[in-house]
Amino acid sequence: MQVSICYALPQRQYLETVDVAEGSTVSEAIAASRLLEAFPDLDLSSHGFGIFAKLAKADTVLQLGDRVEIYRPLPRKPRNARDVADKKARIRAKKEEQST
Repeated sequence: MQVSICYALPQRQYLETVDVAEGSTVSEAIAASRLLEAFPDLDLSSHGFGIFAKLAKADTVLQLGDRVEIYRPLPRKPRNARDVADKKARIRAKKEEQST
C-alpha cells in the first residue's frame, strides 16, 4: 500500500510516497522512505508525528493513502511568541508617544 511521508524545514521540504506492507507502522514507513538519507542529522526521538494533522505515535498502524507528517519541535509556544511581539509593540508605541 502507498503512504506519503512529509517533513518541512523553513527553507526545504520533503515529500515522498512509499510502498509499505499492510499493517506497517509510522516508524516503519519513515524507515522505508529516504527521509533519514536526505536529513542525516534528523533525530526522530525529539519530533512528533501525525497522520493528516492528527497526532499519532510511532507504533500507529497506517491505512492506504495516509500522509505521515513529522513535526519539528517549536522553539517556543506560538502564544508566547505572540505575547512577546505584542509587548514589544506596546513598548515601541509608548516610546514614540513619549518622544513627541
